[in-house]
Amino acid sequence: MAGKQDKEAAKQAKREKRAAGKARRGQIFEAFKMQRREDKALIPWMLGSILVVAGVVFGIGFIFNLQWVLLPLGIVLGILAAVIIFGRRVQKTVYTKAEGQPGAAGWALDNMRGRWRVTQTVAATTQLDAVHRVLGAPGVVLVGEGAPHRVRNLVQQEKKRVARLVGDTPIYDIIVGNDEGQVPLRRLGPHLMKLPRNLRPAQVDALEAKLAALGNRGAAMPKGPMPQGAKMRNVQRAARRR
Repeated sequence: MAGKQDKEAAKQAKREKRAAGKARRGQIFEAFKMQRREDKALIPWMLGSILVVAGVVFGIGFIFNLQWVLLPLGIVLGILAAVIIFGRRVQKTVYTKAEGQPGAAGWALDNMRGRWRVTQTVAATTQLDAVHRVLGAPGVVLVGEGAPHRVRNLVQQEKKRVARLVGDTPIYDIIVGNDEGQVPLRRLGPHLMKLPRNLRPAQVDALEAKLAALGNRGAAMPKGPMPQGAKMRNVQRAARRR
């Protein structure tokens, strides 16, 4: 009886794995179709990468009289390069569309790789300016988004508030934007990754517990970029429903 149940469980697991793989392939195909409609250079770039990489590997093989042996490897590497180019161009399109929209920085922070503790909208204004708090190996990072003349003051106020609790822990502040001294949205993740590693994981845990008492100031904003012209009262209504 137990053996029969194990077989059924194994079959069910295989079915779920196949279904997940099919769904993932479907998502990639849909992303490819959308990107192809908006990015006319996508196909030439992908085909070009396959031809160039396969040609280079074939040329190396030709020098050693192994061209036909290395050609399949060149094609595989070329396809891999095409997939990487596809991913990079999709990412660029997504960030370009999100740039300048309220909530875009919070969305970008939530989608970062690595062990980061993100608390969105620890401070905000009714004009949809916001400050997000990120904890990680560098220490505390305050990320502001919105009108520079307003969000800069908002970040400094939050920095003073945090400093009272964290003592000597490093505090970094970032304003997201394309002006001088600001960090573009698409570079936000890499910028944080380049910050010095000052804390160990246990210290980050202790820091998170300490800052949990601060709470948030200002109206909460729904996660993700919002269309330009969104009204604050609609945002507050959406936040209350969550």
